[in-house]
Amino acid sequence: MNPDKQIIVDELLSRVNASPFLLVVDYTGMTVPQFDELRTRLSEGGAECHVAKNSHMKRALESAGMPGLDEALQGQTAFITGTEDVCGAAKSVKNFQKEFKKPEVKGGLLDGALLDEAQIKALADLPPREVLLATLLGVINQPASMLARVLNEPGAAIARVLKAKHDGDN
Repeated sequence: MNPDKQIIVDELLSRVNASPFLLVVDYTGMTVPQFDELRTRLSEGGAECHVAKNSHMKRALESAGMPGLDEALQGQTAFITGTEDVCGAAKSVKNFQKEFKKPEVKGGLLDGALLDEAQIKALADLPPREVLLATLLGVINQPASMLARVLNEPGAAIARVLKAKHDGDN
C-alpha cells in the first residue's frame, strides 16, 4: 500500500479505536453549509463527522477487527465518531435529518456490534444520559427507602400512641 494511503488508514483506525461508536451516513445532495451545520451540531454533543474514501475506512475497520459494514460503505459516506454518548450523536443526526431531509443513516457500530438504521433511530429516541442515570438511581434506591419506612413504622406507631395518650390526659 502506498505510504500516504497508509497514513490515512492509520488516522481512521485511531479514530475508530478511540470511539465507542461509528455511524455511517450518506451525505449525497448536502451543501457545504449544511455539512458544516451538521458538524457543528455533532461537536456540541462530543462527536465528529469526517469524510474518507470507503476503501480506506474498510481497511481501517478490518484492522480494528470490526468488519461488516461493507453494504453501508457505498456511495458518498461520512463517518461520525465521538468520545461521549452515541445517543447524543444519533439524536443530532435525526434532528438534522428532520430539518433538511439529509443525511441518510446507513448503519453503524456500537462497541463492535453492528447497528442498522432502525437501531440507530431507537438510540436517538432515548432520553439523555443524565435522565437515564437518575432513573436508574431511583430504581436502585426504592427498595432501600421502602425498607427504611417499614423498619421505622413500629417506632413511629408507638410514638403516635404515646402522643395521643399524652394529649388525651391534658
